[in-house]
Amino acid sequence: MAVDLNGLADDLRAETTVLLALVEPLDAKGWATPTPAPGWRVQEQIAHLAYFDEAAATAALDPEEFQRELVAALEDPDGITERVSRRSRAMEPTEVLEWFVSSRASMLAALLNLDPSTRVPWYGPPMSLASSLTARIMETWAHGQDVADALGAVHVPTSALRQVAHIGVRTLANSFTTRGLEVPEVPVYVEVTAPDDEVWTWGDSAASDRVTGAAIDFALVVTQRRHVDDTSLEIVGPVATHWMSIAQAFAGPAGEGRQPSVAR
Repeated sequence: MAVDLNGLADDLRAETTVLLALVEPLDAKGWATPTPAPGWRVQEQIAHLAYFDEAAATAALDPEEFQRELVAALEDPDGITERVSRRSRAMEPTEVLEWFVSSRASMLAALLNLDPSTRVPWYGPPMSLASSLTARIMETWAHGQDVADALGAVHVPTSALRQVAHIGVRTLANSFTTRGLEVPEVPVYVEVTAPDDEVWTWGDSAASDRVTGAAIDFALVVTQRRHVDDTSLEIVGPVATHWMSIAQAFAGPAGEGRQPSVAR
């Protein structure tokens, strides 16, 4: 996929608009609604996004400061989540919303004002600006899905969905390495269909291992928002099957994923 930072920024803005439409009308009770992520209310979901938008801006504008924070984070990976949750619980919902809106605007301004060839540090390997923006799209989509699920609302698809699927494919190796597993050399072909029936493909169509189906189902699995058994994805081959059982599009320790809705 060709790199277009402004296009990625537009995708992020589109997904942000969808998320804000879900949370802006909420009262205090709505912000306290539990989400599918254990221990996370809607408020913690939005605070999480705000925190990592700030981190992305710091990584872009002050890499040395980010590296200092990264050292502490690597010593206690789970501590970041708890610190964000504590900060969120001490805030009013309106403050969390303002934090998210301002941190997102600052992050976008920071990344778009840099040379497109700039690489920035992150919690995994350093990333290009395009990858940094794509990661923020994926995180927004994933946490937005949790919010939509919590509220019983429809997660309206946007142009950002393609970027979520793209990072899902690109992080195949990450899904294995985060679990200490050897990265398979067997290629996997991915073909998914967007809500508007456009078909997106990655890899060699002649590959015997393959994943096909709805783009939304693929995005739900790689962001660990649905168990693969709760989707209609068609998976062929041992490598593709193993990948879809551990797929992880986000950085950090191996996620626990979601349990299937019905025992099989």
